[in-house]
Amino acid sequence: MSAVSAAETTYLELSQEGGGAHKFYEVSVDGPVVTVRYGRIGAGGQTQTSTFPTVEKARAAAAKKVGEKVRKGYAPAVQGGRAPRPVTRRQVSSAPSTARAVAPVLWRFRTGSAAFGIHVDDDHCWVGNQAGDVYTLDHEGAVLARFGLPDGVKCLVADDFWIYAGCDDGKVYDLSSKLPFAAYDINADVDIFWLDIHEGVLNVSDRAGRLTVIDHEDEHQWARRSQGEHAWMVRADDRAVYHGHHQGVTAYRPDGGGELWHTRTRGGVLFGWQEDDAVYAGTGHRVVQRLSKATGAIEATYACDSAVYSCATSPGGRFVFAGDAASSVYCFDRDGTRLWKLGTGSGSALSMQYRDERLYLVTTDGSLVCVDASETAIGAAQQGSVPVVRDVKLAAALPAYAPATAVEAVATVAQAPTGSVVVECVQESGRLRVHVISGGYDTSWNVQFPRAIRVPGARYVVDALHPAAGGFYRVRGDIRRLV
Repeated sequence: MSAVSAAETTYLELSQEGGGAHKFYEVSVDGPVVTVRYGRIGAGGQTQTSTFPTVEKARAAAAKKVGEKVRKGYAPAVQGGRAPRPVTRRQVSSAPSTARAVAPVLWRFRTGSAAFGIHVDDDHCWVGNQAGDVYTLDHEGAVLARFGLPDGVKCLVADDFWIYAGCDDGKVYDLSSKLPFAAYDINADVDIFWLDIHEGVLNVSDRAGRLTVIDHEDEHQWARRSQGEHAWMVRADDRAVYHGHHQGVTAYRPDGGGELWHTRTRGGVLFGWQEDDAVYAGTGHRVVQRLSKATGAIEATYACDSAVYSCATSPGGRFVFAGDAASSVYCFDRDGTRLWKLGTGSGSALSMQYRDERLYLVTTDGSLVCVDASETAIGAAQQGSVPVVRDVKLAAALPAYAPATAVEAVATVAQAPTGSVVVECVQESGRLRVHVISGGYDTSWNVQFPRAIRVPGARYVVDALHPAAGGFYRVRGDIRRLV
């Protein structure tokens, strides 16, 4: 098969046995325009388009791209000839609670599909479900916005002003602006289980027990395979990346320089949480265990009555909360004494977060649940007195924002919002980078920018840029292309 076929499209695949790579790479030439599409076999993939001065240069560029992939083991294939590998959807059971009382739920929002992702900040509550829907609500339960992502949301993670959704299509979407965009494209052979982000560096744990670390430019930094599979926990800080799997928790140096410690937990890890000096691992053997970040030593154990699907703490770890497979939620003091156990009333909590005496849960029946976790409310609930649950309704006219695949064009900077910043896409050492050209910024720094819309030589207007640790800028707000 020639580098570019008579139809001017070359389709290649790389499929390895034993759970290795299973991805495609397609190059199409249409006059002076070269379009590259790549991703997991069976998925739509990600697309990049480049325009060249002449048809001949476009054909030469396409041939070079194909040659590079062939040398890496890709081979010509017929699209659709290989079946896509299944993406792991977390299969969980949820039994009725054995607690004698139900938690004091203030309000509940039903998303319509099992919900895994949650993030709560000063202004908003975020929930993401298996259908790919992400909703934002205020703290009283009013629905503010909806995002429609291409595939199921595994988890939501936040970093400063930015919030990201890790999805079953292998991408991580930035939801910080009105229109989401794919900020990170994880390797096509990585089956994401959980994510954490720290200072622009993304840490990915997966089904095979691997830890993959990717920088702000969406470039692979390092990877490790831990002792166990099914890695449902990853947390990161300045001192380490904490990786939880079915053989316990392993801490690695942030630069990939090696393992710091490994601790076997009581059962495989199904969820993880962190505070400044400790990580908390919820396990399949009905416990949450607190591990020292410095040494990995188990400092406390919090015993539940069923497998622990999620856990969280109040600030500093004063109180420890857990959600189990039997639709119950627990609270313990720091040393492990159980203070209370209550039913959720909405299935098992797959993830949770505590904030300002409220415990927010996302559950197997697809609900975002706000529980009054104050001492007074819990005491009343234990006596059988709980508020009437307010079911939040979704406004019929609420728009759904889908990921941007193209950007709005503007003729001049003056047509963009006041204070906008101009950036430019340039070729550097064979890679497309984005730099600032507006005054007042360090022009040597890269800009974290969606790969799918990068075009060599193109200039864009962004609402704002913020410096991040590590020496790069992050986009805040909408992106427009200058024409």
